Parts: sequence; C-alpha cells; structure tokens
Amino acid sequence: MVSAIIVAAGKGIRMKGTMRKQYLDLSGRPVLAHSIMAFDSCSQVAEIYLVVPKEDIEYCQNKILSLLDLKNQINLVHGGAKRQDSVYNGLQSIDKDTETVVIHDGVRPLIHPEELKECILGSKKYGACILGTPASDTLKRVDKSGIIEATLPRENIWLAQTPQAFQYDLILKAHETARRDGYVGTDDASLVERLGADVKIINGSRFNIKITQKEDLAVAKAVFDAGLI
Repeated sequence: MVSAIIVAAGKGIRMKGTMRKQYLDLSGRPVLAHSIMAFDSCSQVAEIYLVVPKEDIEYCQNKILSLLDLKNQINLVHGGAKRQDSVYNGLQSIDKDTETVVIHDGVRPLIHPEELKECILGSKKYGACILGTPASDTLKRVDKSGIIEATLPRENIWLAQTPQAFQYDLILKAHETARRDGYVGTDDASLVERLGADVKIINGSRFNIKITQKEDLAVAKAVFDAGLI
C-alpha cells in the first residue's frame, strides 16, 4: 500500500503576507488544493495524510477539503515546529501496513500525477526515489560578503524536488536516526543518505516549482492558465 504525506505546516514567512502561502489563491483554488487534487487523481496512492498547523485543521477541513470533489479521504495531522518534525508526525500517523511512503511539499501545486506515479514506481524498484532536474545555470560558491570564491562544475549536479518516495521502514528509520542525532536535513532524501542507503533521482519537471516568493505564485499561475501541465 502507498501512503502519501503532503506537508503544508509552514508559516510562509518569506511571502511576507497575512495569509499562509499554502492557502493563497492560484487560478481559483488555494495552492494547497492543487497539490491535494494531483495526489487524489494518482491511482497508485491509497491514503493521503495532510499535515498542517494545528490551529489550521478546522480551516483546512471547512474551507479547502469540503469544497473539493475527492475520491480519497484526507487524514488531517497537526504539524511540528519544523518541516522535519511535521513529516515525522505524518509518518507516525499513517497506516502501519504501508509499504511505500511518498512525501510532497504542499506548496508545489504543479506536480503532475504521472510524475508522481513514476516516483512511486522508482521507490519500489530502488527503495528510495525522488524527482529533480539537472542544474543548467553556472554555479558559484560565494563567501559571507557575496564575493565569488569559485565556479563549481555543474556536471552531475541536480536540483532536488518533491515528491520523494521511500520504503516505509527505511524513511521511518532515517527520521528516527536523525531525531536521535539532532540532525536536521533540508529534505527527506538527505536523512536516508545519512544511513548509507541509495536514493535514485529521476527527471521531474521545471514547472514543478515551490511557492516561496510572490513571483513564484505569478509564474505558477502563468503555467497553470496556459495549460502547460
């Protein structure tokens, strides 16, 4: 069985607005709603767990979920202090018969169900699989004052995305080990890498952007309205 964890417990500080970024309007629906619908339409996913701020559970139920025509029941889970804590709360909540867990940032609303499916299939083959895109820009390492120290080779460098899919036992062990060690990673794959396990990366889409700034929302709207996903 495949269980999905959609993480939307962030405060959206970088957007500098009064509403959390996951609830902002994107072409007539909240950003988060688009992510939920993509997962709901993927035949591989059997259960969906939505992790949101504890104080937002009622809002999400009444203002988002109740307005969507969904095939799957959405299980609401309260988030933690950091993203990693929120994912762990989700891992603790899912059905223990789960074999595969796929984790996604709720503020990546342009994920396509077929890309999600390929990520899940990849995890079943390799144990862990994430979406990403090869780096195309020139990479610079800079010091704290913004002075360039070196130009880095971009060969074999990829930009990681979500969804990220794992064998349940593997990702649970990775999170528990990180908690024990006091380690905080920038994504779930990094926690699995710490265990010495292989993580496969496959081609995602450059449209699968994460909404962190106001201009990201404008780009997402243009992509969505143009029917490019």
